[in-house]
Amino acid sequence: MSNVDLTAKIPNNVNLGENKRLQRALEAWQPKFIDWWKTMGPVGAQDYDVYLRTAISADNDGWAHFDYVKMPDYRWGIFLADAEADRRVNFGAHKGEPAWQEVPGEYRSALRRLIVTQGDTEPASVEQQRLLGQTCPSLYDMRNLFQVNVEEGRHLWAMVYLLDAYFGRDGREEAEAMLERHSGDPDKPRILGAFNEKTPDWLSFFMFTYFTDRDGKMQLASLAESGFDPLSRTCRFMLTEEAHHMFVGETGVGRVIQRACDVMKEHRTDDLRKYGVIDLPLLQKYLNFHFSVSCDLFGSELSTNAANYYTQGIKGRYQETKIDDDHLLAHDSYRVTELSGERFGEKDEPALLAVNERLRDDYIADCQKGIDRWNKIIAKAGIDFKLTLPHRAFHRAIGQFSDIRVTPAGKVVTEAEWDHHHGQWLPTPEDRAYVISLMGAVTDAAQMANWIAPPAHGIKGQPVDFEYVRFD
Repeated sequence: MSNVDLTAKIPNNVNLGENKRLQRALEAWQPKFIDWWKTMGPVGAQDYDVYLRTAISADNDGWAHFDYVKMPDYRWGIFLADAEADRRVNFGAHKGEPAWQEVPGEYRSALRRLIVTQGDTEPASVEQQRLLGQTCPSLYDMRNLFQVNVEEGRHLWAMVYLLDAYFGRDGREEAEAMLERHSGDPDKPRILGAFNEKTPDWLSFFMFTYFTDRDGKMQLASLAESGFDPLSRTCRFMLTEEAHHMFVGETGVGRVIQRACDVMKEHRTDDLRKYGVIDLPLLQKYLNFHFSVSCDLFGSELSTNAANYYTQGIKGRYQETKIDDDHLLAHDSYRVTELSGERFGEKDEPALLAVNERLRDDYIADCQKGIDRWNKIIAKAGIDFKLTLPHRAFHRAIGQFSDIRVTPAGKVVTEAEWDHHHGQWLPTPEDRAYVISLMGAVTDAAQMANWIAPPAHGIKGQPVDFEYVRFD
């Protein structure tokens, strides 16, 4: 199971040739995927030779091979991680039962909904980022963008495999629909709001891969706990690749910060725009926006759907088996932030209903670790500035805080106060225009855009100025 047959028409590690019905279904979908990739994937880059990693095994060690590949020729091939012997359902009403190898009939609709929602995010992010290769700050960054893109494509393939393998005609129709919806399309948008936002510049890309891909990490980790074993195995391997996406975001933002600090020290000024550099207050605005939009991806604070998924054993909590409780939650409570008057406090709510909010708490704690590392860069430079995560109620469009206006510090304000001040907290059109004005393709391997510092290391032992993308 570990090794991938990269020579097959559809690379796979599930012995696809032994299931002719499934093979025919995936082979019918494949040309539609390639057409989508060529029309909605990275613009103008289809013939580039890119130094990419390709998954060749589901083993923990030695699972990837690095070499030059043209993106349409990338081998999307691992559908499942290796099976765990005697795996059990670890939570909910079916706790202790053998994990399911087929879809339980009573949970068919719910499982399909979860798979489709997760799967829809994968092509969406490729569509959001399709123009960024034309304004790359370096070949190193261009290669990282394309690596993220092809792996999102592989994640889509993995979800389509589940739909075709386990959901029959319904699954095939859902797989078709994932290529028909497009990010930002007014008639057929992507399912989740954050995946209809534009990603017009590299600062937005770095923020997206730090904050929104981190939501992906949390969602995949929860689905990896599923009692439906094929879904668990698919998500476990997707998490292996998701780590690199978040690395791109964290180090990308860190390099923007480093460059800002270097210029501030060199010129002894906070006015960095005249030097063509992104200042720290502007970076804080972008942070506020992407964090708040990503917080919405977890859904409402109290959710009967999330409670049902948990009780049914189809979606668990983050690191479920490491939590010290009965994994049933029938009588447990969880502290949830709520607004009382104009003050925020906490209230005990049924833990089952608060599964979404617990996951959002885990997400916020995980986000804070990167913020702390970014602040160390600033502190090391001797600069008096500190990046902060905004309050969870700030700029929300989903959940109990969607109808109120809250500052990043957590103060409830009127609509008039919001209208007057929100340009201090979120990127203004002028801010976005300035960032976009900095975007210009740097395609000489020995150069780096002025607004970002070089990375500390290259990829897979290569130097930073390695020719990560070849255009001829």
